[in-house]
Amino acid sequence: MFSPGRIGPLTLRNRILKAATYEGLSHGSRVTRDLVDFHRAYAAGGVGMTTVAYCAVAPDGRTSPHQILWTDEAMPGLRVLTDTIHAEGAAVSAQIGHAGPVADPRGNKRPALSPSTRFPNIAGGISRRATRADIERVTVQHAAAAVRAIEAGFDAIEVHLGHSYLASAFLSPKINHRRDEYGGSLENRAKVGRGILRAVRDAVGSRIAILTKLNMSDGVRGGITLEEAIQTARWIEADGTVDAFEMTGGSSLLNPMYLFRGGAPVEEFVDVMPQPMKTVMRIGGKKFIREYPYQDAFLLDHARQVRREIALPMVLLGGITDRASMDLAMCEGFEFVAMGRALLCEPDLVNRIAADAATPSLCIHCNRCMPTNFVGTHCPVIHDGSSRSVTWGTPAGYA
Repeated sequence: MFSPGRIGPLTLRNRILKAATYEGLSHGSRVTRDLVDFHRAYAAGGVGMTTVAYCAVAPDGRTSPHQILWTDEAMPGLRVLTDTIHAEGAAVSAQIGHAGPVADPRGNKRPALSPSTRFPNIAGGISRRATRADIERVTVQHAAAAVRAIEAGFDAIEVHLGHSYLASAFLSPKINHRRDEYGGSLENRAKVGRGILRAVRDAVGSRIAILTKLNMSDGVRGGITLEEAIQTARWIEADGTVDAFEMTGGSSLLNPMYLFRGGAPVEEFVDVMPQPMKTVMRIGGKKFIREYPYQDAFLLDHARQVRREIALPMVLLGGITDRASMDLAMCEGFEFVAMGRALLCEPDLVNRIAADAATPSLCIHCNRCMPTNFVGTHCPVIHDGSSRSVTWGTPAGYA
């Protein structure tokens, strides 16, 4: 776990990644000092690579109107961010994608895109059916974002094909009801994601490491199945468009807690959400924010089945909290692990595990960190003998 690991052209100092967790710390689609400090803490805390989450490829692909866009104005701040991470000895990845039906049409002042018109978006409205021109535009925008990531000093990009974002929504028969070349069979439904990855690879070659985050299951009846995910991963590997896979699960649109096992903080979401989502969450939140029991390495059972079919490096995500779960991942054939909530709780956890393999995580998997992305993502409960609130503050001041 603490030996160097390679992803495409990139060699990391160890095999532990900070998973993409939306920070809520960008402002006006640009980097802030708070965002730089957020990621610097993980780099100084010992991770091999931290992931900036997420950088939308288009204005209509943001889940928040303040999320980073790949504009000329954003580039100086992005360079400050990458230089800061490199100074701490870590690498830095940019998660790129288009949120599709998970996008915020009110904040973006643009309709959300979806494979099918009759499927709702995250704001409760009806998404606009993506045309062939939309698909071509978004594909080109992914490639342009990858090129800009190189210019900004990123070491890797993570192309988002999960969680019912646009490419993932096309993969899902629950959401994709099309009858053209992008609907019906799995081969057709995979065309958008595979096309995006092909465009990215053609644009950047081997100048930057390319990972993809791919759903193993949407966590809903009629969604993506594990068997479909395995076949899609096989096709992507054969395409030669990625250097590593990070398998995930759940749908930000239909069942977000399938990925976040543990507590279901419905009241905390109600407190911070803007209208009209506040009212929607108050009425139906307990059906949307479902509760799943937590266990370490909770995605392992599905991920090991993908591992058997794929030769490329793989990242194990989900319930990686201590040295035991890291070692389990290595024994199961995974080259890397990704940590999310445990590092939100303790940014220096990796360094402390390296110094003492028996170090436990203080994360209690309450998931109260999830609603904080509206005000700056943080762990609101840190157990050091008492409970205290940690707040990053309102984003202000460009890097």
